Amino acid sequence: MRTLWEGVWQALLLLLSGDPEVWSITLRSLEISGLATVLSVLVGLPLGTWLALRERLPGRRFWLSAVHTGMALPPVVVGLVVALLFWRTGPLGFLGWMYTPMAMVLAQWILATPMVVGITVIALQQLDARLRWQLLGLGASQRQLIWLLWREARLPLLSAVIAGFGSVISEVGASLMVGGNLRGRTRVLTTAIVLETRRGNFARAIALSVILMGLAFAVNYALTWLQQREEH
Repeated sequence: MRTLWEGVWQALLLLLSGDPEVWSITLRSLEISGLATVLSVLVGLPLGTWLALRERLPGRRFWLSAVHTGMALPPVVVGLVVALLFWRTGPLGFLGWMYTPMAMVLAQWILATPMVVGITVIALQQLDARLRWQLLGLGASQRQLIWLLWREARLPLLSAVIAGFGSVISEVGASLMVGGNLRGRTRVLTTAIVLETRRGNFARAIALSVILMGLAFAVNYALTWLQQREEH
């Protein structure tokens, strides 16, 4: 218990003292996970909408099952696949992305996208089917129809963004495998926590954990505030 309180106190000291390494790790965590979440929304929202509206799509149950399976993808498996792709002898090794933030963004994007797709499908399927026919009867184009359906389901769609971000900001396996935890380049809060724990610096590891939880809470609070504001 004493170590726990020491960690909380050290977290405050690290932030208030403006420790450059801690702030750098924190901002890098936010940048990588934030970009991965944005990309997952840009891909997952249209894909989830397509799956939700294509009720007679051949093999639709198979694709939905694949999405649901993807929502539980083990991060280490994703890290392994990305590492094999970008390793020097891999098919994409010429890009030189291994042990770079780009590889970490890609791995986190793979983890977050199924989450966004799955929740989008559920959100749109919960809408009254008659709403779609009513909008089409009023002359709405396909693009207008989709936009209006998104507006109607905006609250659960914001939950998809929250879930997507939550699935990657706390992820460590894939980031460690493809990023390498390089100081000043790919070290983020989760991988830094693993490093400090291995070193036996439990107070600093707890401090970084407190910062990680605070960052996750701040982002999710902002998204939840936006979601609840839309409700009223």
